[in-house]
Amino acid sequence: MTASRTQARMVGINHVALEVGNLDEALEFYGQFLEIRFRNRFSRMAFLDMGDQFIAVAQHDNPNSDEERHFGLVVDDMALVRRRLKELGADILDTSGLEFRDPWGNRIQIVEYGDIQFSKTDAVLRGLAMDDLTKTDAARQELADKGMGEDAD
Repeated sequence: MTASRTQARMVGINHVALEVGNLDEALEFYGQFLEIRFRNRFSRMAFLDMGDQFIAVAQHDNPNSDEERHFGLVVDDMALVRRRLKELGADILDTSGLEFRDPWGNRIQIVEYGDIQFSKTDAVLRGLAMDDLTKTDAARQELADKGMGEDAD
């Protein structure tokens, strides 16, 4: 740590917490289009692994609907998620990408790993059995512009 710094640097997100009306129904809903791996499960809360991060899903008696507040969930196959959400009759929002509301009003944006600067280490990708994922040229350039490209030291 440098004494001259006055702000901490953001490194990443440890987890996101979602409020839902019924935990079992929420896990069933999300399990229809996302592979669910539990970190831990309690009577009113579950922690779902995403490699080196997780999502906390908490049962709440009065969950709040989000209008603009949302989070972006990175997936390996956005087209698959879109297809499954349509099959489920999910509330897909009219946006340029893929955003939807779950049955409890949580607004979630789906982004594909290959299209964005977000990156996982080779070790994490291997651990997730996703070491075949690649980035688009635009995503690689965005990383390179920030000194985080494949050739960065």
